[in-house]
Amino acid sequence: MNILLINHYAGSPGYGMEYRPFYLAREWVRLGHTVSIVAASFSHLRTLEPVMSGGITEEDIEGIRYFWLRTPRYTGNGLSRAVNALVFSLSLLMRKEKIARNCEPDLVIASSPHPFIVLGARTIARTSNAKLCFEVRDLWPLTLVELGHISPRHPFIRVMQWTEDYAYRVSDRVVSLLPKARRHMIDHGMEADKFIHLPNGIDVSEWWQTAASLPALHREELRTLKEDGRFIVGYAGSHGLANALDTLLDAAALAGKYPVSFVLVGQGSQKGLLQEKARKLGLTNVTFLPPVEKASIPELLAMTDALFIGWEKKPFYRFGISPNKLMDYMMAAKPVIHAVEAGDDLVAESGCGISVPPANPEAIVASVMRLAGMTADERGGMGRRGREYVLAHHDYKVLARQFLEQL
Repeated sequence: MNILLINHYAGSPGYGMEYRPFYLAREWVRLGHTVSIVAASFSHLRTLEPVMSGGITEEDIEGIRYFWLRTPRYTGNGLSRAVNALVFSLSLLMRKEKIARNCEPDLVIASSPHPFIVLGARTIARTSNAKLCFEVRDLWPLTLVELGHISPRHPFIRVMQWTEDYAYRVSDRVVSLLPKARRHMIDHGMEADKFIHLPNGIDVSEWWQTAASLPALHREELRTLKEDGRFIVGYAGSHGLANALDTLLDAAALAGKYPVSFVLVGQGSQKGLLQEKARKLGLTNVTFLPPVEKASIPELLAMTDALFIGWEKKPFYRFGISPNKLMDYMMAAKPVIHAVEAGDDLVAESGCGISVPPANPEAIVASVMRLAGMTADERGGMGRRGREYVLAHHDYKVLARQFLEQL
């Protein structure tokens, strides 16, 4: 089968995030399918950008044909980012015949975040007599309305809402990473039998084969804490508003009298503010470290005793969550402290840690002390349950097969 996957932010191990399109595509290639990915030439998620020659550039990455469409650079989440999305969608429409001719797809997958790409994707699918699948990673424009506090009457939101509704109507199948989004989609025009839930995953073979060593700074810091008898609670990922790290610092302030250290590894828009807050509170039990490359994550997580992931208290999470970093945490076989109130909770479902209410530093401290009071075998049992759950349900080898089988 010829598969065409259209994802604005698609990346690869060499370029950086977004990884899901690459991992699914690579597994489909291994299953004998021909796979093409269409993506924008610029994304804020990537560490490197492709070298462009003209409006469209083709590249082969591990047997996957990438078509990069030239788009303008942007910073932040304002107008320039919206322009980037619209330019990508218009470029897809302008080059629909060339893409259809080159790929001859049997299946076209239009993958969000934004729904504008479905206009070009549907045209390509109709031209090629192919099935159309709309993959929903985030519920746009609802994300902008509920989390970004933009009025639903804003002209841009109205246009995006019309496009989302259109996508649900014209797609043959709708794949959602959010398990509880079905009702929302039905309310916006989707027929109930189109819905398929397929969560985020992890490339298990890549996890085991990783060879990159941890930077000396990180290794020595963690080793020193361990030698001092500290119980290490780690966090690895973006330092943004949605990650609830402000609450984690409040918990660190309450835990100052205990032999516990909180190590935050990563970068993000809120890191400077978090560091300033830690200084003002005099938190000697919090360490901020720079981000590490993806291949160093297994060694980093292995040097912790427990791992933290948190969310803001938002009604939007009623549709469910599907965080990438939780897959890494569970593969590391470490107990997880999950501050969440959402439509689903993999930590609770798998039994791999302790779930607590969001925005509740006292509950975080209580969960840390509970884990610190366990034996290493008891914590190890929690961690192993998490790893076993991921291997059974979130390996991209499993998800890639399920994706095509359910379609």
